[in-house]
Amino acid sequence: MPAPADPWAAPPPPSRPWPPAPGAPLPREDGRADPRRRGEEVAPPDAGKRLRRRRLRRRVGRGLLIAFVLQALVLLSLRWVDPPTTAFMLANDQGAVQQSVPVEYVSRNFLAAVIAHEDQPLPYRAGAFTWDELSGRAEAHLRGEDDPSGSTIPQQVAKNLFLNQDMSVWRKAVEAGLSAELALVLDDRRMLELYVNYAQLGPRIYGICAASWYYFDTPPSTLPVDQAVQLVGLLPSPGHVQRAPGGGLDFDVDDGLGWLSRSHVVNAQNRVPRHIAAQGFGPVEDAGVEGLAQDQPDSDDDCSQMPEEVAELIAAEGSE
Repeated sequence: MPAPADPWAAPPPPSRPWPPAPGAPLPREDGRADPRRRGEEVAPPDAGKRLRRRRLRRRVGRGLLIAFVLQALVLLSLRWVDPPTTAFMLANDQGAVQQSVPVEYVSRNFLAAVIAHEDQPLPYRAGAFTWDELSGRAEAHLRGEDDPSGSTIPQQVAKNLFLNQDMSVWRKAVEAGLSAELALVLDDRRMLELYVNYAQLGPRIYGICAASWYYFDTPPSTLPVDQAVQLVGLLPSPGHVQRAPGGGLDFDVDDGLGWLSRSHVVNAQNRVPRHIAAQGFGPVEDAGVEGLAQDQPDSDDDCSQMPEEVAELIAAEGSE
């Protein structure tokens, strides 16, 4: 007869074979089998972080690709579409008065004056700028010196449409990139057309259609040389001028900075007529604008009538 079990004795250890059979999982302290002996892959401790980083990179990459495609479509659309507004116009807290007109209906005097005053190499340069000009401007800016050459027309179009008046190096870099892309998709004729339609020519006036009617009571197709030169003189400083009673430019403005706009106009009057006399309309034709404005057939968008917004502005100012 077996002896009775000792109720105070420790329980016997669980029965398990030792050593384990070949291929059998090794026991762990928690009683579960070691997955390494089952051929399973053990995830590293930072696997979750790596997975999240990969997902983030993929999302950022997709976002950048979508942004690039959208930007390319917007820039390409400018070959045919006149933007309803621009970054500069939206930033003007006084409001903006603008109406587009095909470049063929703009006085060749004005187009020639624009090229002479703003960007003489436009019809003869491949691209938005030359690298020598760009590096010279960058070095002058970093040294705090005056701009030695000024922005080209493609650079000004990029700035007017998409950017602001900030003079930082970063904004200049973005401007250079956008203008280079614009020069790839737009020919000189369209670039000139966008410039003359969206350049600021008064505190609230944008584009030659509104400006010619606002200052001189005339459509842009009939501007003579002297009026054309006065308008291009406003391009560097368009915010300190107003319409004179009965028409013309008045620099006696409330902010007291009319002298600044006047000085630019005088500078244009001293330089631009001589250039037009020497070059004629050759640069305009080389930019792709042929014929004369007055020879174009009538059109619904030829700006032959004063825009309603211009008439309302003149009436509100009392400068009829």
